[in-house]
Amino acid sequence: MPNIIGRRYLWFLISLLVIIPGLVAMIYTTVDSCSKQKQGLSTFCGPLHPSIDFTGGTLWELSNFQKPVQPNEIRTIFIQQGINDVSVQTTEQNGIPGVLIRTLPLTGDAGKAQKTALETAIRDQFGDFKELRFESVGPVIGQEITQRAQWAVIAASLGILAYISFAFRGIPNSFRFGVCAVVALLHDVLVVTGLFSIFGILFGVEVDALFLTALLTVIGFSVHDTIVVFDRIRENRRKYPTEDFERVVNFSVFQTLDRSINTTLTVLITLTALFLFGGATIHNFVAALLIGIFSGTYSSIFNASPLLVVWEYREIPRFFARLFRRQAAEA
Repeated sequence: MPNIIGRRYLWFLISLLVIIPGLVAMIYTTVDSCSKQKQGLSTFCGPLHPSIDFTGGTLWELSNFQKPVQPNEIRTIFIQQGINDVSVQTTEQNGIPGVLIRTLPLTGDAGKAQKTALETAIRDQFGDFKELRFESVGPVIGQEITQRAQWAVIAASLGILAYISFAFRGIPNSFRFGVCAVVALLHDVLVVTGLFSIFGILFGVEVDALFLTALLTVIGFSVHDTIVVFDRIRENRRKYPTEDFERVVNFSVFQTLDRSINTTLTVLITLTALFLFGGATIHNFVAALLIGIFSGTYSSIFNASPLLVVWEYREIPRFFARLFRRQAAEA
């Protein structure tokens, strides 16, 4: 039987190597966005590159143009109409090219007039087209979505902590199981948000409301996988009360390893198919699920369970105690 728990600090190191670059990217993005917000160049201050779901604006997707169209040509039309804050990117639906336009909110009577003028100018240059979607979100709604998302993650964490502590109340130190499960899900949240922060810096990837949906789904999957492992630890601890705790945890992890890997592979195969053939509009959503579910399986096996052992043996206080004794001896 492989000694998975015995290599626990290796697994912790791997997690840190993934999380730390993401944290650096999140700090950089937060400082940059907050600076732009103070200058009046942005309405959002945070660790990710937000879509109009959070900043407010209009998302306008057009397709089936009679003539070939380039993003710079669409951008020029907007600038001629007095709208400078606009980004345009190419899209493709069922082999038909189109453009996705993000700009300031085109709402109210003035916004409708601007939209009509833009449609006329685009038709004059490229002929008729098909409007796939036109969505406008105000900045106030975007701020509410951000705040509610933060409260949702906090509420989910506290609820999971309370539930697991109650469910495992029949064994000693049941509170530890809840804390370790929450640490594991926070690990997954940091992995997903950190990587998307890096993607935003390198590739301009933006997050929208679907990203929050993916994040909450990842939290649920991570906790579900962790509880399966913890439940086996509870059973084996009752079955072998005199056995060393580390051996019990390692045996329990090994018993659930096949089940965790098979379940995760099944989900990942399905998500990969969705990512490849599901269309551009859900790419970021599926990518977040892919990263998060893989991370959730890793954290359940290689983070949550080893943390129980570290806590049981008080290895962190002992490490600092040895460190202080060494410093005192050198002094």
